[in-house]
Amino acid sequence: MKKLKQGLVATMVSMAAYGVIATASAQEVKTVPSVDLKRYAGKWYEIAKIPNSFQKKCISGTSAEYAGRDDGMIDVTNRCKTADGIDEAKGVARVVPGSNNSKLEVRFAPAWLSWIPMVWGDYWIMDLDEQYTLATVGSPSREYLWILSRTPTISDEQYENALNNATKQGFDTARVVKSKP
Repeated sequence: MKKLKQGLVATMVSMAAYGVIATASAQEVKTVPSVDLKRYAGKWYEIAKIPNSFQKKCISGTSAEYAGRDDGMIDVTNRCKTADGIDEAKGVARVVPGSNNSKLEVRFAPAWLSWIPMVWGDYWIMDLDEQYTLATVGSPSREYLWILSRTPTISDEQYENALNNATKQGFDTARVVKSKP
């Protein structure tokens, strides 16, 4: 009987913990209220990220450049240094309707594949300072996270604040790694 009670208590504790985790992950990632895309355009340096497969060859100097287009889309150019030289990926971003420009979808696949939903990746601007010099970008799945700056380095305080904000949004910031300038 004692083992049954222990098993029941363990099961109840596990279910309660799962409920807390499920509730935290069910909470939607919040974005900034709005983004002025003209001010957001330009070069951003990667300060830190949750590692991902498409950047595994990058060893330093990772940056992204955004430029508005006449059709309302945004040209995206990502660059980084690799062991073999410079890697560059060109893509396009579009605004998610109704998001006040704080939610974008980015595609690096060829234009003729743009009709396939899975070629578009979520790019949600979760934090952005008033001067448009520091941003935290993530995905609603919490699989992707970047801390970006207009300069190649930021202060320890700025970095900690960005991490804390991401943690509050349910991101596993223990996985975040600093990028080399």
